[in-house]
Amino acid sequence: MSIQIFGLAVSRGVAIGRAVLVASSRVDVAHYFVAPDQVDAEIQRLRVARDAVIAELSALQAELPADAPSELPALLDVHLMLLRDEMLAAATRQWIVERHYNAEWALSAQLEVLARQFDEMDDDYLRERKADVEQVVERMLQSLARASGRAQPLRGGEGTTRDFGGEEPLVLVASDVAPADMLQFKRSVFTGFVTDVGGTHSHTAIVARSMDIPAVVGAREASRLVRQDDWIVIDGDAGVVIVDPPAIVLEEYRFRQRHSELERARLDRLRHTPAVTLDGQPIELLANIEMPADAAAALQAGAVGIGLFRSEFLFMNRGDDLPAEDEQFEAYRDAVLAMKGLPVTIRTVDIGADKPLDRLTAAELRHGQALNPALGLRAIRWSLSEPGMFRQQLRAILRASAFGRVRILIPMVAHMSEVRATLEALERARRQLDEAGKPYGPVELGAMIEVPAAALRVEALLRHFDFVSIGTNDLVQYLLAIDRADESVAHLYDPWHPAVLQLIAHTIAAADRMGRGVAVCGEMAADPAFTPLLLAMGLRSFSMHPSRIATVKQKLLRADTRRLAALLPRVLEAEDCAAASAQWLGNGATPA
Repeated sequence: MSIQIFGLAVSRGVAIGRAVLVASSRVDVAHYFVAPDQVDAEIQRLRVARDAVIAELSALQAELPADAPSELPALLDVHLMLLRDEMLAAATRQWIVERHYNAEWALSAQLEVLARQFDEMDDDYLRERKADVEQVVERMLQSLARASGRAQPLRGGEGTTRDFGGEEPLVLVASDVAPADMLQFKRSVFTGFVTDVGGTHSHTAIVARSMDIPAVVGAREASRLVRQDDWIVIDGDAGVVIVDPPAIVLEEYRFRQRHSELERARLDRLRHTPAVTLDGQPIELLANIEMPADAAAALQAGAVGIGLFRSEFLFMNRGDDLPAEDEQFEAYRDAVLAMKGLPVTIRTVDIGADKPLDRLTAAELRHGQALNPALGLRAIRWSLSEPGMFRQQLRAILRASAFGRVRILIPMVAHMSEVRATLEALERARRQLDEAGKPYGPVELGAMIEVPAAALRVEALLRHFDFVSIGTNDLVQYLLAIDRADESVAHLYDPWHPAVLQLIAHTIAAADRMGRGVAVCGEMAADPAFTPLLLAMGLRSFSMHPSRIATVKQKLLRADTRRLAALLPRVLEAEDCAAASAQWLGNGATPA
């Protein structure tokens, strides 16, 4: 029976595929794909975990005291019977063999299937046996964790949907997806996303848009109504998820998919077209990347450089094994070499808030977990609290600058004391490289403008920095005091707020007056609705996910910056968000 689930439309397009559920209460279970040659080893991990739990329960049963409750031996018998059930074992192995799930994911997936079967049983006694299955699976998950520690995801960009998941397209259904997990899943494995929670500007939504993948968030009932392996349609334009669609509906959405693919092919032809407005203004279109391997996609998309290399992703999903200086150097060097002389802007670690490390740092151990991570020890604050790690990263970046054009970007700058400490750390890193006889090249130093205080004092900052890059995601969040991941207030997160527009315009104008470079690397840079507006403000450098470059280029090729600039004052003076967007769009400032 077909059902419809409604959520928030956050990334346009249509995705059709088999549902992959990771929306389990066991949020700490690792979900990753294993390579084809690792399948047998993964099955063996599963078998070893099962045997270990059987041994544990058997030993517990043999050592039961005489006064133990009479129900306990029977309960242990039930659990041992489930562990030895070949049908359960075979079904779990099937997820590994056919989908290449890791053992933990396979167990969770099979538990989801069994839980639904128990829920549908009429007999109360049988329905309540679901708890026994859950407890057995929990014990196996604990055994797997003890045996191998924190599992590492398969890294690298070789994987495709056909490699990991069989022939059929897959769509992800989750309660929510952390940024680090999105990085694991981004290699074309999933064609769409559905999450129970999240707002229009939640991280899942932002990443889905940047990757140009259809997505619906805030679909609260998705993980309850969608079953493992269901066929579903994700309508990213309407914010609708259709489970088990009728044939006629499926054909309509497949037609829309083909139309979207033709549009993408048309945009792809703009890759090598120079980014110049109608009135002759050259525009710099840069790429945001997370890993060195992403540089190839940036070049393929026509980027003229890397405007944001998010170095924190080198540090995440690693447990206690953080990257040493040489490993970081090799990663930065690989990105620089891949860009073939084009500039690469490497942001120092932006750890904290939504992107925590797996282990606690010394400062976090001293001060405990922050009540509000977004306002706590994150970004440059975190780096300065760990001076050894910070200098290690700076040395690695400096060494990479010997191989091409490198710029260093410091996140979340707000205080002049942070500026001075950063400059001292950079100078000390240079001295250490000189003493070690390791070569390095010149670098430009930039500041992220994502705290309102930095935007208001941008001229003072630019006396110490060569350029600034506006991170609109955090700037909007901090300026409006809105946690964009909080569903109860996410609707108030609006980049069209006049205060946001005024602050961005102020920052761009100040950088221009001082002859310094200024870019926007937040989500507004990738949104074609804002392209003409940012051009009107004087912005000439945009940085975005490579998949968005063609769409933004199409918009700017049709723009006349002189005409747009004349429309800007009335928008900046608008009373509220709706008035600002209506004023801008109503004046025809956004070409079709």
